[in-house]
Amino acid sequence: MKPMLLTDVNEAPIGEEWLYETKYDGFRCILVWEEEEPILKSRNDNVLNHLFPEIIEFCMRIYDRIKPLLPLVLDGEVVYLTNHFKSNFSIVQKRGRMQNKDVIAEHAKHFPFHYVVFDLLKLKGEEQSNRYLKTRKQQLTKFFTAVKLPTTINYQDGQLLQAIENFEDSEMLLQTIRANNGEGIIAKKKTSKWVSNIRSTDWLKLKNWRYITVIVNKYDKGNGYFHGGVYQQGTFNEVVIFRHGMTDKERKTLVTFFQNNGTKRQETWELEPSICVDIACIDFDGSKLREPRFHAFRLEINPEACTWLQMQRQLLPIPNNVQITHPDKPVWPEIGITKDGYLHYLQMISSYLLPFLYDRPLTLIRYPHGAPGESFYQKSSPEKIPDFVTTARIADTNFILCNNIETLLWLGNQLALEFHIPFQTIRTEKPTEIVFDLDPPSVDEFSLAMQGARQLKEICDYFHLQSFVKTSGGKGLQLYIPLPEHAFSYEEVRIFTEFVCKFLCKQQPDFYTIERLKKNRQKKLYLDYVQHAEGKTIISPYSTRGNNKGLVATPLNWDEVNEQLRPEKFTIPTVLARMKDIGNPFRNFREIGEKQDFKSVLHHLRNS
Repeated sequence: MKPMLLTDVNEAPIGEEWLYETKYDGFRCILVWEEEEPILKSRNDNVLNHLFPEIIEFCMRIYDRIKPLLPLVLDGEVVYLTNHFKSNFSIVQKRGRMQNKDVIAEHAKHFPFHYVVFDLLKLKGEEQSNRYLKTRKQQLTKFFTAVKLPTTINYQDGQLLQAIENFEDSEMLLQTIRANNGEGIIAKKKTSKWVSNIRSTDWLKLKNWRYITVIVNKYDKGNGYFHGGVYQQGTFNEVVIFRHGMTDKERKTLVTFFQNNGTKRQETWELEPSICVDIACIDFDGSKLREPRFHAFRLEINPEACTWLQMQRQLLPIPNNVQITHPDKPVWPEIGITKDGYLHYLQMISSYLLPFLYDRPLTLIRYPHGAPGESFYQKSSPEKIPDFVTTARIADTNFILCNNIETLLWLGNQLALEFHIPFQTIRTEKPTEIVFDLDPPSVDEFSLAMQGARQLKEICDYFHLQSFVKTSGGKGLQLYIPLPEHAFSYEEVRIFTEFVCKFLCKQQPDFYTIERLKKNRQKKLYLDYVQHAEGKTIISPYSTRGNNKGLVATPLNWDEVNEQLRPEKFTIPTVLARMKDIGNPFRNFREIGEKQDFKSVLHHLRNS
């Protein structure tokens, strides 16, 4: 069974006969489920179970729920979600090239994939493909609801089978996808039937094209392709090979320019950097632009302006509804990061940062002239705010809530470099996590924080509490214990935090202190449990800090907490590199929190 295919269009069709859904960049797969272990088949009918063990294992875990509805066939996409509307294809592609079972299993731990479902082809052995799409979608939603699987896409959800949401407004969906840097939208006729292995005009795809300016430097007469690139640290780096998208006149003009000005080497003409063009593409795979098409000549552009940094910005444009001022303003001059570089960091890290900011009243520290420098705290929202910004009034303060990428970039444009958050959301009066702040006297005594974190973890392990750790972005570490929401009061949590801190001080009085006055701490590691209270805040995971190095409050894996750990390692560039190598150590934070048995810990402490 080969999947039904889509037809490319340049505009989304409008009308009540159409449904719209997000297009995800992954591997199209049919899931055939007859026995306990389902079969995941590619569009070429290859079995992919070995490549995506996490999806197969999840299916087998929920087999008892699904069993009464078998045999079952689903149509969908295997994806690596980086937000609700985007799959990172370079990570999907990387997995697709893996062959070693252990390497695949390790990758699945750090980069778990989802199977997003958009069609139901068979249910209880009964064919559904000859029914109208609208009916199949209704059946799919009913089925997912019955077996308690998500009926919308949530990249943070550990349930690896999720159904794609349908939309009626194509323009609103397209704006959302562009803001989240997704691949595009799909339009499907409500009356369409599912037909194997045809490219139908009942299913249409509109891609979210990005436009990259490159220098054209080579023409291969043998295959008709042009080559282009950008400058990276002074060296020309080829990033595209293209031939499509040009009119006959445009092609003839460019070929003639090469023949008149280039150097011929057998079937190839090479040209000194002199002419720039815009290339439409859907992404960059780490080596070349994906699905490149010629878009326009850019004869007015100096080739030296075509740089790797510019390409990164063009691949990840700022949403149209976010106004940016002075993008070249130095923010961290010591490490060469401008405001535009900071905004790029916020875009890249948004899928990791936004879950911690969501629905939490923000305390911002803004640095109007860059860091380090003059700064001020901001809690109250200004009177005039964009439509995409939401607020929450608490007592006499109207706090800003950072609940979407547009708000994050709006705040970044105002040089809000530090995002401090409370221990609760606006939906509850109870903490959603415990945080121990481990504060050494100075960065020179950072090893104290490292030793303290490891000892705190031992205590958490003793109580069967799963803990997480991050740098503070300054001189210390912070240990997190996620909790179930709406479950425990600050007073109840204080029983645990006070016990732990006083226990450590009693066990090692020369190492730990709970003395709040710095002058009385005597070079000891300060344990601040008083700060964990209603109305208090802490630096958010993945927030930058206003120090001169642009350090980031960075989540760590526990095996990184060793003698080699140094806080100055975690700058903006290194944190972005970590994303690609190790993923997000706080990825399962909320899911684990909901499972924590903190009630037993309280019972133990109250009765000891």
